Amino acid sequence: MSSTARKQTATYSAADAEYFEKRRLKRSAGFWGIWGIGVAAVISGEFSGWNFGTETAGFGGMAIATAIVIVMYFTMLFSIGEMSAAMPHTGGAYSFARAALGPWGGFVTGLAESVEYVVTTAVVVYFSATYANGVTQAFFGVSLPTPVWWIVLYAVFFGFNSLGAAIGFRFAVVVSVLSIAILAVFVVVTFATGSFSVDRLFDVPPAAGGSVFLPNGVLPILFVLPFAMWFFLGIEELPLAAEEAHDPSRDIPRAGIAALLTLLVCAVFVFITNTAVLGAVKTQASGQPLLDGFDAMVPKQLAGVLALFALVGLLASLQGIMYAYGRNLYSLSRAGYYPRFLSLTGRRQTPWVALIVGAVIGFLCLVLVDATGGSSGTGGGIVINIAVWGAVVAYIMQMVSFIVLRRKYPDAVRPYRSPTGVPGAVIAGVIALAIFVGFLLNPPFLPAIAAIAVVYVIGLIVFAVHGRHHLVLAPEEEYAITGGLHRDPEVETYDGTVPAGG
Repeated sequence: MSSTARKQTATYSAADAEYFEKRRLKRSAGFWGIWGIGVAAVISGEFSGWNFGTETAGFGGMAIATAIVIVMYFTMLFSIGEMSAAMPHTGGAYSFARAALGPWGGFVTGLAESVEYVVTTAVVVYFSATYANGVTQAFFGVSLPTPVWWIVLYAVFFGFNSLGAAIGFRFAVVVSVLSIAILAVFVVVTFATGSFSVDRLFDVPPAAGGSVFLPNGVLPILFVLPFAMWFFLGIEELPLAAEEAHDPSRDIPRAGIAALLTLLVCAVFVFITNTAVLGAVKTQASGQPLLDGFDAMVPKQLAGVLALFALVGLLASLQGIMYAYGRNLYSLSRAGYYPRFLSLTGRRQTPWVALIVGAVIGFLCLVLVDATGGSSGTGGGIVINIAVWGAVVAYIMQMVSFIVLRRKYPDAVRPYRSPTGVPGAVIAGVIALAIFVGFLLNPPFLPAIAAIAVVYVIGLIVFAVHGRHHLVLAPEEEYAITGGLHRDPEVETYDGTVPAGG
């Protein structure tokens, strides 16, 4: 490391060639690879997690919440697509906020995404363990303790993600297609067996002042927005693939919208049919709604096969979301916000250290929540809320960043422009803010807020005392410091200095 400079309350060190050589990524993905990693990261949300709001708000309230969330994700993804095309760096949300709001904004946003992706992976591992145990019981008569399944799943997918990005992207496409096919089979079976019942959609008894459509009134719509988000949570990770995409400025915005449209179709069909089979009350109480829906329609002898089908979708998300936390931790570490060793890449040019550390943290989160009774029954929602609240913070920060960057860097190169522009970013930000407020008003969500508050207090103290004085002129930092002049690390030649007045 050499050439130290101070800028915006932070101290930077220019890295030499050897530093980045040990932290190289490999371009391996085209349009379909990016589409696959986006769908894979999210698709488990169609299998489990979304259902924790169907009784609370009723089918009608959950439908309205889902519609609101759909508007948020489309307007947000348009904005993220513009920023990712302008900043083709692995940093993603951290990179956007760093350019718009300075090092502190970058750290706050990057940490929120770290929480989101690490905890989302833990949620998927939690649900996957339930399904995997059902498979081994049905076929082999073997049942393992849940923590053992957690270790097995983390270990297997760490190994898979360490094989190289090219293999990971291809695998993501395959499991995404298989998962979509399984969801399609569920819909077909629902209608073929005559299991679809409109009456079961509205089986929540109305409370005083409620209706069949909104049995508990309007306010629960606000409280179930986090569960509606589970249909799409993680699709915003695609900018993290920027340095592994062949043409990031073109393919990431296009693949992101294509993936979101794919997930939208899946979400609508699964939400309606799964609830129509089980009923809104039983759907919310289920830890595995798709599997329980299958069980209600087909012979019990097929339980093991159905559990295997359902497991495919969860494993798809394990691949996609583990990819996300690996690149998130990698980018923040490469720039010095986190310990630099986390950004080391191996012979196959994957951030193996970040993958291990994220897995360990996620496993410890599951153990802690399980020990306090938070992951039993529908209490699994507490882990979901931790992930969602981290996501909401990151969403708000990214939409603020989009608005600031339109004004701060008006002449920056923008190969893709959001069709909804600043108004779209405002809409997405307001909806995300409403979800944020909903967390504060709903007592069952407070443990999630407390958990993230502890993480932020520790993180901000460490960054204030140490981290901000040991930053590195990584691509995300040079883009911000040069006002967008140093955009693409493979096109511009970075000299590792901070321009005067930059």
